[in-house]
Amino acid sequence: MAEVVHTPRVFSGIQPSGGLTLGNYLGALKRFAEAQDRGGIETVYCIVDMHAITVWQDPDKLTRATRELAAGFIASGVDPVRSILFNQSQVPAHAQLGWIFNCVARLGWMQRMTQFKDKAGKNSENVSLGLFAYPALMAADILVYHATHVPVGEDQKQHVELTRDIAAKFNNDYGVEFFPSPEPVIEGAATRVMSLRDGTKKMSKSDPSDMSRINLTDDADTVAKKIRKAKTDPEPLPETIEGLEGRPEARNLVNIYAALADLTPEQVIAEHGGQQFGSFKPSLADLAVARLAPISTEMSRLMQDPAEIDRILADGAERANAIAAPILKRTCEIVGMVGAR
Repeated sequence: MAEVVHTPRVFSGIQPSGGLTLGNYLGALKRFAEAQDRGGIETVYCIVDMHAITVWQDPDKLTRATRELAAGFIASGVDPVRSILFNQSQVPAHAQLGWIFNCVARLGWMQRMTQFKDKAGKNSENVSLGLFAYPALMAADILVYHATHVPVGEDQKQHVELTRDIAAKFNNDYGVEFFPSPEPVIEGAATRVMSLRDGTKKMSKSDPSDMSRINLTDDADTVAKKIRKAKTDPEPLPETIEGLEGRPEARNLVNIYAALADLTPEQVIAEHGGQQFGSFKPSLADLAVARLAPISTEMSRLMQDPAEIDRILADGAERANAIAAPILKRTCEIVGMVGAR
């Protein structure tokens, strides 16, 4: 069977759960914007509001969080003209292909998903079916665009691997070479930004301490204050990168500096090695304010015009549907569904 060559296409999505942080920016939004500058590859970015409702959401808060996330994408450099930016629920092909993939994926595959275990905890019998099955919908999100590359954090790599399994099983079951095997893209100095209060835990908007994170809506003074008060150890920065071993808070701040400055951690250590944190933190604070203040300002401006945000998302959905609809139609034909559209 002749090998099928798929158009290079990036797809990634973020849940509109509210409260964008520095972790969202460095781990996702900044990388999404940079991907636009790589020639010959289309970029498709999705606000995955259908995933968000796998746990109960206040409707008004979900609406605002969706618009705020769209503003965060744009303020971080994602150009809705050069890229496709939309919210998932406006493109029905996601849900339709998700159902087909529910019938391809195996129950055992879903039971092995570590994120489901983490989110469900000891209460797995009472969570929604959507939370259990959402990796199949995530596979549909990716494959309905025949995406070839998926920028993700390390914690989402397992879901991209499941997507590859679903694509392979579908192709094998129906004797076709239709769906690509997308590659997870995990790169950068701070794809996993850690808490400013505990370097062993991921920076999270759900942490009860606001000092544990930098919010993209924080003003310059707040950003600087949080960095100055970030937890560190009493030793100076090491002279070599190996010296960060066993020092999670120091490593986290070095990684944040590297990601904001577009440097490697090794370059940061070469420049700042031997400094006390009393000297390094002000430099990091200045850098963070310079990078983040324009984003916060632009997000605030965009949120003053929700109708414009809605227009941008609707335009993106129309463009996304133009790619997704033919792929869904052909999928249905392969499965044997009559009159597929």
